[in-house]
Amino acid sequence: MARIGLTSGFSLIPEETHVFQIIGVNYKEAFGKLEITMRTQSGQKHTERYSLLKSDGSPNDGALGAFSYMAKTALQDYERADVDPEELVGRYLECDVEHEVLPKRDGKEGETVTFVRLADKRTSDGWASSSAPQAAATQAAPVAQAEKAQTTPAGGFDLTALLGLK
Repeated sequence: MARIGLTSGFSLIPEETHVFQIIGVNYKEAFGKLEITMRTQSGQKHTERYSLLKSDGSPNDGALGAFSYMAKTALQDYERADVDPEELVGRYLECDVEHEVLPKRDGKEGETVTFVRLADKRTSDGWASSSAPQAAATQAAPVAQAEKAQTTPAGGFDLTALLGLK
């Protein structure tokens, strides 16, 4: 039987400035649900979720405002009136990552969950133009090679790529 390589597991994106590349969008127009999937240079992923419609079908102005700012910043065009979410794929954002620790719903006393928040979104032309710490750039290649080694067993297939997670 074939062996499957394992990764080192889940880790939170550290609290600091990061540049994110938008790598996917999923928009369910009938429900007003939008998911923007991004990744850091080191390959860590983050998903921003927007509920653009309220349960009664009316526009959710707060979510629409937050999404509009993110989209205009990613596109570097603050005069835009509308956007096809697919236009965001491949664009970059520089953000300050903050962690918010809250009590776990339906959890035992003292159990918490940590949410990653992207604050202070700014335009970015990519990882090379980042004002984020240069250590991330110098560590990116070894991290990418280590991740590939963790997901590519001796048999030669890349499970992450096969599952569409790259």
